[in-house]
Amino acid sequence: MKKILSGLAFLLALSSSAQTPAYDPLVTFAPLTLPDPVNAYRSANGAPGPSYWQNRADYELHASIDTAAKVLTGDEVITYTNHSPDALTSLWIQLDQNTYRKDARSAPAAGGRRGIPRTQSTDGDVLDTVEVAGQKADYVVSDTRVQVRLAAPLAHNGVAKVHIKYHFTIPEKWGGRMSWGDAKAGPIFDMAQWYPRMCVFDDLHGWDTQPYLANEFYLEYGNFDYSVTVPAAMVVAGSGELVNPKEVLTPTQLKRLDQARASDKTVMIRTLEEAAAPTGTGTKTWHFKMENTRDVAFSASAVFLWDAARMNLPGGKKSLAMSYYPAESAGEPAWGRSTEYLKDSVERFSARWFPYPWPNAINVAGPSSGMEYPGILFDGIDDKGKVLFFITAHEIGHSWFPMIVGFNERRNAWMDEGFNTFIDIFESDDFSNGVYGPKRDGEYAPGGGHPADEIAKVIADPAAPAILTRADAIKEKYRHPITYFKSAFGLTLLRDDILGPQRFDFAFRKFIADWAYKHPSPSDFFRAMESEGGEDLSYFWRGWYLNNWQLDLAVTKIDPTPTGATVTIENRGQLVLPAVVELTFEDGTKRRVTLPAETWIQKTVYPLAVETTSPLKQAIIDPDHNLPILKR
Repeated sequence: MKKILSGLAFLLALSSSAQTPAYDPLVTFAPLTLPDPVNAYRSANGAPGPSYWQNRADYELHASIDTAAKVLTGDEVITYTNHSPDALTSLWIQLDQNTYRKDARSAPAAGGRRGIPRTQSTDGDVLDTVEVAGQKADYVVSDTRVQVRLAAPLAHNGVAKVHIKYHFTIPEKWGGRMSWGDAKAGPIFDMAQWYPRMCVFDDLHGWDTQPYLANEFYLEYGNFDYSVTVPAAMVVAGSGELVNPKEVLTPTQLKRLDQARASDKTVMIRTLEEAAAPTGTGTKTWHFKMENTRDVAFSASAVFLWDAARMNLPGGKKSLAMSYYPAESAGEPAWGRSTEYLKDSVERFSARWFPYPWPNAINVAGPSSGMEYPGILFDGIDDKGKVLFFITAHEIGHSWFPMIVGFNERRNAWMDEGFNTFIDIFESDDFSNGVYGPKRDGEYAPGGGHPADEIAKVIADPAAPAILTRADAIKEKYRHPITYFKSAFGLTLLRDDILGPQRFDFAFRKFIADWAYKHPSPSDFFRAMESEGGEDLSYFWRGWYLNNWQLDLAVTKIDPTPTGATVTIENRGQLVLPAVVELTFEDGTKRRVTLPAETWIQKTVYPLAVETTSPLKQAIIDPDHNLPILKR
């Protein structure tokens, strides 16, 4: 993928003046103890250990929307299975709607999603009844969590059934990740975080109860059986399989849906004419099921057009790509191509990394733009062309991180956002021979310049946080440069310049397969890439992830010798990476030498001996502009 980060050669000016390097080899190459230890639960090779365990949460959900009052009323039963070795005296459950309360911890702490101040509020999740095993439960609400205290401890492999009745006011577009908003012909309801969800109890933190401040989610896996009741004229797009299509669709729509299952071209399921004249009185209930997922979301509206096409997955498996959008989003330049983008992205991600596991993938044009949930995306009504392709590929890419590989987004947003930004690169290069490529996250970083230069600015900023900073502690100024860009750039360096594609791809795929539907930590990832990649990468983890160190290599002089020349190269920054030196000779010939990271394991200055019969004219470090070297 060197072509991805290629650019104009970066020539460090030759300097005869001596400088004392700040680099200390004993710091960069010191033994590294990763944050999470190896034990029976998590192995030294980065895979789940022989005693790895994970609790499970299965859901039965019934919801109805009062579209006039903008209120969702819900009734849920959580079947929670304790596979941990511990007896649990309480259960912690997330109440994400409480982030919209006036007194929410998120209001002063983070100021809303993407740093946008929240000017309105709701009453959050109103719990009407909470029962465990049919008995009224003792519970305490704490911000965006509720602790349900059990009458008797839940033993190893024990099962608890929690029954909750609740309701909440649906926020308008200011809700961010979920909201309602008006298209030209009527409202669209993007419903996520719409039911109380189990917190994760794991081997790293016990109950992981970080409040919902601004960053996303950490959830248990299970099966979902859910029903949504809405006015009969509305269409519901939901995560998972619609299991009662004959009750909610017309015979014509059912026939079109069958056609789409056999078509690589997009088929209209609900046309512009049908969306312009929705029919039906009373209500309809849409029933969905989704297996082995950490969450479900849905969108509902009477204004939706709906189209679909078949997706072809590894092993001969099939799935459906589907798009729902209002009339103003229709057309070839815009959402008329959404399903095409979705289909291509899922097929390529599946072939390259890990097969897509669910019966469909859905893109919705609505008010909650730029959000992802298992099997469904919320994107913008006005998106079109290159922007629509980019956002579709990025958001469906989250199916792999963190929907399949269950990263803890509340703590490590850099894992899902950075990993997903990294795999975006391939899709942008591959789709339709790169018509929308290249997508480089550096284009959206402050300054909008070459990725290597943009990341060099980030790591030169003494106020920039390390990647392994708690996600909520990263200021909005650095959220994209660190969480998305630096994280993705690190994987590119690891693939292209450190391990090489053959070793990286094998190790990365194994990591995904090992941790599919499980909860890896950063330490698990680091160990997996070292073990399968075949390198001690502690210098890289320390410099790129645990610190915000700079890469500062410089050619300081060229001295002729009887057999050629000696090029003096100084390392002045604490970050170490393999680097290419391009040598240009007076006769016009060129030669490249790769300096491995271990060049700097004992020294700060390296005399590169060059044998040649033609005088050496110049020496350039990083001629392909792959590395974020400090500019002078």
